[in-house]
Amino acid sequence: MSRYLPPEEGDPPLARRILDPEVIAELQALPSEVPVIEAIDVHREYAGNRVLRGVSFSIGRGEVKAILGPSGSGKSTLLRCLALLEPLDGGQVRIEGALVGAREAGSGRFEPLTESAVARQRLDVGMVFQRFNLFPHLTALGNVMIALTEVRGLSRDDARLIADTMLERVGLGHRRTFYPSELSGGQQQRVAIARALVMKPKVMLFDEPTSALDPELVGDVLRVMEELAREGMTMVVVTHEIGFARGVASRVLMMDDGQIIEDAPPDDFFDNPQQPRTRRFLEAVV
Repeated sequence: MSRYLPPEEGDPPLARRILDPEVIAELQALPSEVPVIEAIDVHREYAGNRVLRGVSFSIGRGEVKAILGPSGSGKSTLLRCLALLEPLDGGQVRIEGALVGAREAGSGRFEPLTESAVARQRLDVGMVFQRFNLFPHLTALGNVMIALTEVRGLSRDDARLIADTMLERVGLGHRRTFYPSELSGGQQQRVAIARALVMKPKVMLFDEPTSALDPELVGDVLRVMEELAREGMTMVVVTHEIGFARGVASRVLMMDDGQIIEDAPPDDFFDNPQQPRTRRFLEAVV
């Protein structure tokens, strides 16, 4: 089962729900038969180095997929392609069945969309990085508000109310006026999660969200993610946290050399892996 460490000293417990009822209702209303996000034969290379070699997978509404694998296997690049932060060198990404990042131009051809069009599509995908990427000159509240005012066009009063509520829900209402330099790594990562969630994404992508944290700060971030999974948020999580992958994920994937080589329910993945490469990896990390 998952292991979760005690909260950081002085932090209140998480609010009962992180997502508000309206967001949960929207997530539940998505058609269950259509994948929330889908990668189809995705290829990506840098200077001739093939980082992704025909990756295909999909994730349904409310599922949590954990991706494991060694460094350099293409995990982070795959997430960046799903988040429309990297152009594809081949293949497609679809959100709820709709092609993103490009449009069909007839005769089997595709044309890239303008950056403004891609930016609109990107709003459906929340991304949380290894490093927190907070604005150092803004408080926790300001970091969560900024996308609401600058991208969604909300008034500062409306944005402040939404951001305040989300910070309370991730257990950081008492730190709303603190700057990133005054927050622990775990607290900064929870601010980053709150910043992504206020945009009401259809899917959340996590790129090793605890890898930059001291071990004693990992627990609170995992608790927030576990609560999101419980509430029905669709999530793709690149992680080395084996307890989380086993205890929370719907399915666990293994990547190696730019390909998905294993995809199974957690018990099958950890207790009876089919691929020798997966077995060697697990022997090294479990």
